[in-house]
Amino acid sequence: MSSAHYWLKDLSFKTWAKLGAGRGTFRLAMAAAAVWTHRARRLANVVSSVARCRAYTHIGFKSHYDAMVIGGGHNGLVAAAYLQKGGLQTAVLERRHVLGGAAVTEEIFPGFHFSRCSYLLSLLRPHIITDLELKKHGLKVHMRDPHAFTPMLEEGVRGGPPRSLTLGSDLAENQKEIGKFSQKDAKAFSDFVLHLEKLAGAIHPLLDAPPVDIPGVTAGSLRRRLAAAKTLKPVVKCGLKLGRNIPEFYEIITAPIMKILNRWFESEPLKATLATDGVIGAMTSPSKPGSGYVLLHHVMGELEKEKGAWGYVEGGMGGVSKALASAARSYGADIFTEKDVEHVVVGSDGAAKGVVLKDGTEIRSTIVLSNATPYVTFKNLTPQGALSSEFLKAVDQIDYTSPVTKINVAVDKLPNFLAAPTPDNKPGPHHQCSIHINCDRVDILEAAYMEAMNGRPSTRPMIEMTIPSVLDRTLAPSGSHVVSMFTQFTPFHIEGREWTEQDREAFADNVFEWVEKYAPGFKESVVGRDILTPPDLESIFGLTGGNIFHGSMSLDQLYLARPLPSLSDYRTPIKGLYLCGSGSHPGGGVMGSPGWNAALTAMADLKRH
Repeated sequence: MSSAHYWLKDLSFKTWAKLGAGRGTFRLAMAAAAVWTHRARRLANVVSSVARCRAYTHIGFKSHYDAMVIGGGHNGLVAAAYLQKGGLQTAVLERRHVLGGAAVTEEIFPGFHFSRCSYLLSLLRPHIITDLELKKHGLKVHMRDPHAFTPMLEEGVRGGPPRSLTLGSDLAENQKEIGKFSQKDAKAFSDFVLHLEKLAGAIHPLLDAPPVDIPGVTAGSLRRRLAAAKTLKPVVKCGLKLGRNIPEFYEIITAPIMKILNRWFESEPLKATLATDGVIGAMTSPSKPGSGYVLLHHVMGELEKEKGAWGYVEGGMGGVSKALASAARSYGADIFTEKDVEHVVVGSDGAAKGVVLKDGTEIRSTIVLSNATPYVTFKNLTPQGALSSEFLKAVDQIDYTSPVTKINVAVDKLPNFLAAPTPDNKPGPHHQCSIHINCDRVDILEAAYMEAMNGRPSTRPMIEMTIPSVLDRTLAPSGSHVVSMFTQFTPFHIEGREWTEQDREAFADNVFEWVEKYAPGFKESVVGRDILTPPDLESIFGLTGGNIFHGSMSLDQLYLARPLPSLSDYRTPIKGLYLCGSGSHPGGGVMGSPGWNAALTAMADLKRH
């Protein structure tokens, strides 16, 4: 389980001091009070959860569904909404007490609401927001500008503060900021952004359709070939958008991101800041091939028609899932929480017939879509006798390596950075940004990666800090804030052994020590922390290996090979069983495209048959 620690501050330390208690006694006493408060809250959550579940299930299961979706993550909810909208009676079965999968909001400490896993929105496809009327169903996003802040760990010049790099939508301000490190880079930056936008924009047609149907195009009847030829259309659109930039597109998806950045820029803070998007969530370094695509994947989104923008969902990332669930229910879908699927029912004809829950309940359906990872789907949920040994061997080879430990922190005041001091707990523009800590130089990122590859958590980890409560005051009590720390690099096993509670605490302590160097006083502001190592991300959220993308976004696991060449069209060896999660094309992030594509594929198959 995750490590969650907090103490209450209802009574001040000064009050306790008058009673003769030291600070250690104060915190121990407050911790004991917090335990009982936490238990009471957990009981209240259970009652609330049961009530919510009953609200979803007051009519019980229907005798038969047209479609059953395993997992109430955002892709599963997208698929369910489109299936139900398309006329198929659909049900969603979520294992946990709360919907959303990794796109979830949880009150870990009283009054503090965290986007516990995913924490920013950008990639959700605009047509899904429009089609499902998600704004009408409550989706609201707080835009960020500026969006990136990288403080330096250095001595200030002539008594001034250390330098920092802040980037936003204002070109002139960006050039001014970059000019503190390199005038050459300041002049080149706008051209670089336009170049990236052109390459990223060309990918969009590929996101909203399944990969090319290679077997259909190359074999079968003329009628099948003509039908399959339609799947070439997105590729043609992509090529036309790229035009003469096709060689540059090929280079960025195959090259190390540093090969690209070194060509454009010379200053270390700028290169390191941009390089973080090439390794975020991926067990790779800026010097490894394929990191260029990871960067492209993270700049191809948009919010409110602003290219590449990322924002905070009001109420946390669970706001996305809540809006999707509301849309699906408005069309008539049934959504159930705390319904843990034991296995998919496979008939004597080799086709999916429904599911059996862990409590023994059998629910029949014509088709089944799995929002779980491919590994969970085929190794845990599908009867092994229904799959060939060759196929299962291929499933075992899918890479789920993850470098991520997510730390959610409740604080009673804002971090005050040496590089951008703000008095009186007042937020500055930089507090709304993705704050890049230990990203002063690229070699810091490289060293952090190498330590994890040798089986040890990074001693100087890459930290992406966000403080969404600066813009969304619904998340924390007045004067307090929620802080998200997306840290890298941490292995799934530490030198071949399991993580211990002591390991978790030691890593979090080290992360806090580094933040303290950039923002003195941070450690004293902490009132609670929730530590999620790769094994925790796997056990709590079902993310195999702790991988936030449902499988590495490496070149051998993209497009026609995601998650395997035989599974790239969302269909599986079990007739009527489909993949609809991020393990399928086009991959990870809160995007919705896998759910959309899988739903359309399933509906097309039902129409043909």
